[in-house]
Amino acid sequence: MRPTVHDIAERAGVSLATVDRVLNDRPGVRGVTRAKVEGAIAELGYVRDVAAANLAKSRVYPLVFILPEGDNPFMRGLEDEVRRAGAHSMVERTQLSVVTVPAFDGRALAREIDGAIERAVAGIAAVAVDAPEVLAAIGRAREAGIPFVTLVSDLANSGRDHFIGVDNIAAGRTAGSLMGRFLGERPGPVAVLAGSMRVRDHGERLEGFLAAMSAMPVSRAVLPVLEGQDDPELSFGLIAKCLADVPDLAGIYSLGAGNRGLVKALAATGAARSLCVIAHEVTDETRAALEGGLVDAVLNQDAGHEVRSAIRVLRAKADGLPVIAAQERIRLEIFIKDNLPSEPGADDTPGAAGN
Repeated sequence: MRPTVHDIAERAGVSLATVDRVLNDRPGVRGVTRAKVEGAIAELGYVRDVAAANLAKSRVYPLVFILPEGDNPFMRGLEDEVRRAGAHSMVERTQLSVVTVPAFDGRALAREIDGAIERAVAGIAAVAVDAPEVLAAIGRAREAGIPFVTLVSDLANSGRDHFIGVDNIAAGRTAGSLMGRFLGERPGPVAVLAGSMRVRDHGERLEGFLAAMSAMPVSRAVLPVLEGQDDPELSFGLIAKCLADVPDLAGIYSLGAGNRGLVKALAATGAARSLCVIAHEVTDETRAALEGGLVDAVLNQDAGHEVRSAIRVLRAKADGLPVIAAQERIRLEIFIKDNLPSEPGADDTPGAAGN
């Protein structure tokens, strides 16, 4: 049977009010008395139920999610998941808010982080941009005692508390392995469409992709990265030009969120039938492209799981509790036409191939 505050009070020979003051580090307790209570806690092996204590105190956790704005279906899906979680958040005494900033804009992201610090939120989750301003802002959040997690794209050297997302190097390796196996001995170069190499997840995916491609039995060129800024029209123009300029193109790896433009270019040129195309994230566009044969495989991460994981991690960090690593591991899912789920992202453990 777990020891209680009543057991502590009896062992230390003090009142329940005194035990409560010690547990909550409040003044009004003499040093000798405090030592007795702490000794009783240690002897009994008492572990405080922080969640219950916060419930009793009616503590509310204001958490802010800072996401890129613009035409990025996956980010809009993340935003929808935050708002969906927010509809039920007061049951768990959590207040969720979403702020959007221009994509790939480090200064704008840093300003919003500073704004969240000024509002004294209980935790911040943000899609990171690899910029000095962002690193400095995360440092200021840590100095203020505000837990910080990175979403989707990490900044491991920033001092953030936790990263929530897939292993992006492994994702790139997976894409490279699939590309090499699908193409077999067919010759021809491969194009890569990214959003911006200023975000760490795109750089890590490219790193993994190049490593896997270089290990394939058939050596093939990987063309210079096309940076479409996750903009549909810019991505369309880049891919259309690439298809026109490289008649022997064998494959395309879309490692960002420019898939709307990619699919439009493939459909307009009729080139998809002779290409291997691998993209990221199951959205309306990539789902239709898989079903229609324009895309061969899609690597996916569950936006709903990521949002719920961020909330759990931020609350645990705010309470000084450990994070359950296995629960917060975001799996990489591999979808082809034949295993597309009817409702992607409906739960944390969809029936796709995981990595």
